[in-house]
Amino acid sequence: MTTIGWVQILLYCAIIIAITPVLGTYMTRVFNGDRTFLSPVLRPIEAVIYGLGGVEEKREQTWLIYTVSMLLFHVGGFLILYVLMRAQASLPYNPAEQTAVAPDLSFNTAVSFITNTNWQNYGGEGTMSYLTQMLGLTHQNFLSAETGIVLAVALIRGFARASAKTVGNFWVDITRCTLYILLPICVPFALFLVWRGMPQTLGAYVDATTLEGAKQTIALGPVASQVAIKMLGTNGGGFFNANAAHPFENPTALSNYIQMISIFALGAALTNVFGRMVGNQRQGWTILAIMGVLFIAGVIVCYWAEASGTSAMHALGVAGGNMEGKEVRFGIVASALFAVITTAASCGAVNAMHDSFTALGGMIPLINIQLGEIIVGGVGAGMYGVLLFVIISIFVAGLMVGRTPEYVGKKIEAKEVKMAMLAILVLPLMYLGWTAVAAVNPDGVSQLGNAGPHGFTEMLYLYVSSTGNNGSPSPASRPIRCSSTSPAPLRCSSGASS
Repeated sequence: MTTIGWVQILLYCAIIIAITPVLGTYMTRVFNGDRTFLSPVLRPIEAVIYGLGGVEEKREQTWLIYTVSMLLFHVGGFLILYVLMRAQASLPYNPAEQTAVAPDLSFNTAVSFITNTNWQNYGGEGTMSYLTQMLGLTHQNFLSAETGIVLAVALIRGFARASAKTVGNFWVDITRCTLYILLPICVPFALFLVWRGMPQTLGAYVDATTLEGAKQTIALGPVASQVAIKMLGTNGGGFFNANAAHPFENPTALSNYIQMISIFALGAALTNVFGRMVGNQRQGWTILAIMGVLFIAGVIVCYWAEASGTSAMHALGVAGGNMEGKEVRFGIVASALFAVITTAASCGAVNAMHDSFTALGGMIPLINIQLGEIIVGGVGAGMYGVLLFVIISIFVAGLMVGRTPEYVGKKIEAKEVKMAMLAILVLPLMYLGWTAVAAVNPDGVSQLGNAGPHGFTEMLYLYVSSTGNNGSPSPASRPIRCSSTSPAPLRCSSGASS
């Protein structure tokens, strides 16, 4: 561990704390329908969208109608994405002449992307056309992130209002989230990434001749626009197989640092939105502080473990910590910090191979997801995930002191606690249950990339990541792409993709 490493970690925390009230104030104004500095430009566009969609802006919905609207919205998104992948061979913007995506893979990918999980069982540059990446995956990255945010806002309204008969209008919230929050941040963010060297082109793949004289096809594409929302929306789905370890998805140490900031930005800001909407900002800061303690603890353990290496490395005289599976341009501290951030935030993007971390270093990403990703968590999902634990904690505290538990003026009774417990317990039931099934299934065991306990961890990580809405895999299970005659990353990689 080094001084510069700790400076990077502390600076990161300071930046997140500094931008939280700024973004929180702005987002609160957006969802309250108040005027913002972007209103003169975007308000006419917003009104046109409502007119075309037949949306009554002032008419709010009950929680049931709000939920049904959200589900119908994503059913439509699933169908569009599925059809797009199945038909991509006959659609334009396909310079690599990618064939139609297989039915099972199309189904898996569509489900994964509409739920903000973004689990990828494919190499993006060798499977998806430009049109599929742009119109399908990038578009869905916006929609799934928006859904997480607006559901959190709807829940916050339930806490904040004296009567929760209505919780807002889903169509209004989703429109405002797109126009006023995600697009205004993603556009300059994408331009910054282009400045740092990230491709944003519809041009064909480029053929190059290696020093050995072999031919290599280097994939390009509209990368920056997808990476911007991939990180900001805690999606994690990579344009390339190697995800944020690929030099075209993460060109420099600065791009890596800004991407890490973007992963936490909106999730942390939602804690401030909660405090402002319930009329008690201390509640929001308290929630963020709890998240921060868990986050710092994870970073310390992961950084220490990776910087210290293992006894086997020491016996071989290897100094400098564990660099296996890490990019030299990022080093140990940026790789360990990224791993903790992405698994804490339900993002799934990775810039290093989690499978190559030390035992203790790899334990932290796994624990982060198993906690329900409440350490900031995915945009929206982390907020209502941590509120589940708040409800249970308040209820237990009320029992201990012998009084009816309340939180921000709302009574916590048996029904609320039962529902909160159900939401929390379903997670271990799913990932432990499916891991148990796979462990006794020959087809499941035969697909492992590791043997013994490491193989079991690989299997467990897969189901934990899928259930926890994270999407980062045990990388050993990803396809290896080292072909010099087909579109491939600049270096051979097992594809640490989400």
